[in-house]
Amino acid sequence: MSAQMKTSELQAIKQRYNIVGNCDGLNHALDVALQVAPTDLSVLIVGESGVGKEIIPRVIHDNSPRRREKYFAINCGSIPEGTIDSELFGHIKGSFTGAINDSPGYFGVANKGTLFLDEVGELPLATQARLLRVLETGEYIPVGATEVRKTDVRIVAATNVNIRQAISEGRFREDLYYRLNSIPIQMPPLRERGEDIVLLFRLFALQMAEKYKMDRVVLTEDAKKLLMRYKWPGNVRQLKNITEQISVLSTERSITPEILARFIPQDHETTELATIHKEGGDHSFENEREILYKILFELRGNVNDMRREMGAMKKQLEEVQGGKAVQAVSTESLPTTQLAPIQPIQPIAPALVDAEAEEYIEPVREPENLNLNDLSKTMLEKALERNHGNRKKAATELGISDRTLYRRLKQYGLDK
Repeated sequence: MSAQMKTSELQAIKQRYNIVGNCDGLNHALDVALQVAPTDLSVLIVGESGVGKEIIPRVIHDNSPRRREKYFAINCGSIPEGTIDSELFGHIKGSFTGAINDSPGYFGVANKGTLFLDEVGELPLATQARLLRVLETGEYIPVGATEVRKTDVRIVAATNVNIRQAISEGRFREDLYYRLNSIPIQMPPLRERGEDIVLLFRLFALQMAEKYKMDRVVLTEDAKKLLMRYKWPGNVRQLKNITEQISVLSTERSITPEILARFIPQDHETTELATIHKEGGDHSFENEREILYKILFELRGNVNDMRREMGAMKKQLEEVQGGKAVQAVSTESLPTTQLAPIQPIQPIAPALVDAEAEEYIEPVREPENLNLNDLSKTMLEKALERNHGNRKKAATELGISDRTLYRRLKQYGLDK
């Protein structure tokens, strides 16, 4: 491929995916992605958090023979360890609580397509062993199954952790690393991209101006130099956030170094992600943040107090009603002169004052008639199915506590 054709192809890719920058590191990463796309080799993308690693697997998939098949991006760090095997490899009905139907998992539904495993360094060791088998043989066993299944999936992985260090610490399998690392792609950090920093700032400022119908902020020459001297530990994601802050909070549209210094640390060698913006005097967003935190804590305390008082009132009411019943019975058999005066009931403090309200206040019980039991059971099954058997997620979706969900599972015989 000629240099001119290579350059034109790279520019076309950048326009298609809205990639801004011309540094050698970025161009090399895109060039490798285009070269490896027609193959089925596994790719490992390495780079710091926020550098934009997620664009590379999309480029690889869209320029591969699999481009008409399915593409899934999975953040391995966001899936609970107890359910990740089920998410990736599927499960059979009854293999665990909440497994009310068979599930093919991502390796089943993405057959013939591409899976992007982001934050692959966060995978548990047991899952790493399963992934290694898929990469080597194309075979996997769903959770609870005994039958081996085949899949044809292209794997592209990414991580921001030091894999070699994770291997030395026993947190990542060395054989899996070499299997994933057939083709390594290194995404450069923002601090090494030179003029790309200014180009990205211009892009984000333009996007803010168009979105919110405001004048675009523009950097002075000195501000551009300051912007490029900063180390950007949060990379492109941090630059985007700071550009949005400046666009909204700065009253001036021409951004000088003095204005810029309010939003980024003045120590150019620092790895601090952001600075607290101040508009003169003692006023600062740090103070406002503290005030908001106080309000939130006070609100939470008020809600908990109300819950405790309601629990105490409910118990007191039950005691009063019980006392009246006892009095009604005893007055029929005892003379009036033998009756001791009934002492007023004192408020009963809740037994667990530091616990959450759901620990000691009985939930409101739904009516048992009109087939509501069947309806509740169906809703419970659907919620578990949508959350792949994850009880906590299902409870959150239904708006009930984990304990209430467990009681319902036991009531409907779904806890087997």
